[in-house]
Amino acid sequence: MLLLRGKANKDAIEVNEVMIPPLSVRGESFSFFPAHMLPIDLSIVGTAYSHPSSILAPSVEDLNNFYGRIMIIAAFPYDSESNIIVIDGKGRTLNYEIDNGE
Repeated sequence: MLLLRGKANKDAIEVNEVMIPPLSVRGESFSFFPAHMLPIDLSIVGTAYSHPSSILAPSVEDLNNFYGRIMIIAAFPYDSESNIIVIDGKGRTLNYEIDNGE
């Protein structure tokens, strides 16, 4: 699990940094971090994590633990952009683009 830092405005959210949350825990079928342990940081725009099961959709648990404005889910086999979705807090898929800095 990663925290996403960036900038948000009315039309777009730009992610420009990822962080490992403090005291994060992961297991075979879950990941978690204690949000109350995070410092106040208004630049955190969401979270990112993987679904090793290759299911490219948020679970009820994902939505219940939504943090920030967006969530990025990458699903196995992790080999292309077709294995990535970005969602909002209601589970709606959002459009995204990846800037490779070129």
